[in-house]
Amino acid sequence: MTKIGVLGGGAWGTALAAAACRAGAEVLIQAREPEVAEAINTGHVNSLFLPGAELDPGIRATTAVAEAVDADVVLAVTPAQHLREALEGLAGQWPRDVPAVICSKGIEQETCALMSEIAAEALPEAPVAVLSGPTFAIEVALDQPTAVTVASQSPGVNDRVIPALSSSRFRIYGSDDVIGAQIGGAVKNVLAIACGIVEGRKLGDNTRAALITRGLAEIVRLGAAKGARPETLSGLSGLGDLTLTCNAMQSRNFSLGVALGEGRSLDEIVGSRNSIAEGVFTASSVTELARRLDVEVPICTAVDGVINHFAAIDATIDGLLSRPLKDETD
Repeated sequence: MTKIGVLGGGAWGTALAAAACRAGAEVLIQAREPEVAEAINTGHVNSLFLPGAELDPGIRATTAVAEAVDADVVLAVTPAQHLREALEGLAGQWPRDVPAVICSKGIEQETCALMSEIAAEALPEAPVAVLSGPTFAIEVALDQPTAVTVASQSPGVNDRVIPALSSSRFRIYGSDDVIGAQIGGAVKNVLAIACGIVEGRKLGDNTRAALITRGLAEIVRLGAAKGARPETLSGLSGLGDLTLTCNAMQSRNFSLGVALGEGRSLDEIVGSRNSIAEGVFTASSVTELARRLDVEVPICTAVDGVINHFAAIDATIDGLLSRPLKDETD
């Protein structure tokens, strides 16, 4: 039996633990909150972050990080902006040759580093993989059919990770495009906020479709500049994730955008939640990374303006609509 450690007891970490358990693995979740670990161990539910999903009694939880990394495969599901701190704290404890599977989606604010780049710096001896795709945690936890991508350039890692997590309703496709698997997952959160604002402003389905399509163009341009393959960005971790996140209130980023579009303040929205909408942080990271790579990302820049620079929503929308006309492929 494969031993799977999960770093992070939030909704996504808990859902991945459920998927790994169904695949036949022995699973241990590391949760920061003692009450979460206790609820999983005694009530077999994560009532704080994933209520409504009953967990297999075989899934155990701990607050001790060292216990969770004593595994055959470790899933790092720490929020993106805290991943570096979490992994650097494990530099001396990480078991030799144990894959670090990055399941967080985002770009680090201070450095514009992708999550795989952080892992390579913090754990230079660990083989790294990235898991990404169109997923809502509750649906994975409830064993509803889901498909994702696992990408790694480390020899043999996909052959170890994919069988350890795959089941009849959790289908995993392999890839070696680590950059592409991350760009789509990070940027789509920012675009989902934009689509939510459109919904909150009641601007119609035409507008949302245009945003998704032109947003995908931004993902492809940025991905190409970082070395990603276009076919990856049209796959599960690109177009698939973008489509899901931009069209459902289950999406934390989309629902945050809806609230912004309806006139609520960002502080009010964030203060009323116990989960993180990564797009709030990634908006500035994507914009800065694009600037460094000389790539145009007008939609992401507009979201960054609204979230971080007090830009008025209606004026921002007017600014996007008044951009010079151009060929669609430019």
